[in-house]
Amino acid sequence: MDWDKLKSFHAAAEAGSLTAAGERLGISQSAVSRQIAALEEQLGVSLFQRHARGLVLTDSGHTLHRSTVEMASAAQGATAALKDQQDVPQGELTVTAPVAFGSNWLIPRLGVFASQHEDMRINLLLDDGENYDLLKLEAECAIRLWAADKADLIQRKLATVGTNLYASPDYLAKHGVPMTPQDLDNHRIIAYGDTNSPINAMSFAERVGRDDIRPRHAALTVNNVSAMLRATEAGLGIADLPDYMVGTTRNLERVLIDYTGPSFDLYFIYPSDLKRSKRVSAFRDFLTQEVDAFRRSSGRT
Repeated sequence: MDWDKLKSFHAAAEAGSLTAAGERLGISQSAVSRQIAALEEQLGVSLFQRHARGLVLTDSGHTLHRSTVEMASAAQGATAALKDQQDVPQGELTVTAPVAFGSNWLIPRLGVFASQHEDMRINLLLDDGENYDLLKLEAECAIRLWAADKADLIQRKLATVGTNLYASPDYLAKHGVPMTPQDLDNHRIIAYGDTNSPINAMSFAERVGRDDIRPRHAALTVNNVSAMLRATEAGLGIADLPDYMVGTTRNLERVLIDYTGPSFDLYFIYPSDLKRSKRVSAFRDFLTQEVDAFRRSSGRT
């Protein structure tokens, strides 16, 4: 069978639509449709049922998809292995990281990595969940605020990320400084709004001091930690924020300093198939050096 046709089928099966499959492959929707139609004619079976809501695999489609998953994984593994046969790290490395950590902490430091490894390119995918499967090599390594739960993944703890409650001076001047957790009942709360995300614990301001009753209602919920920071700087309320982010701004003050927010262990994770990857090792060593330097400069442990 023609690999191009199989790639089009696999992309459509994974994405659930011809348009999304075309975007993944960098070709038009009509080209994907022609490839799949040719494959169905060659095999003598229908692979998809077409519905208004998208594509649904037939029984034959499910059978073929199981095979193309293995083929795609093998092809991606071979590509990764070929990239690492050079004497020095070179080529593209796909990294996924949490949105706030990636945009606020990692990106300003990537210039250091670029100067150390001029032959490498970073493809950074910012995501607060697990939308990129490491075992399928949709990303080759990940920085995550939770531990890996699969045996075929290798992880290294980089640091513990602390969080605390912050507000802007303007907000505190207008609404007063809370002295006890119960005072937050009369304040505007900014909360992390994605209940399905592992970092939903950052809605600490809703829960502190209310162990036996329902959480406070937030005045603003937003599913992006960087946006929570901007909203807090703009005086919209009190939020639980990572300390490393607040260290980059002079516009916020910590409140209720006797009450510490939740902390997150930060991990560097990659598939065991890439344990000998020069590119992954180079990025891991860079992260370790930068985290250690940040600890020393900020006095954090």
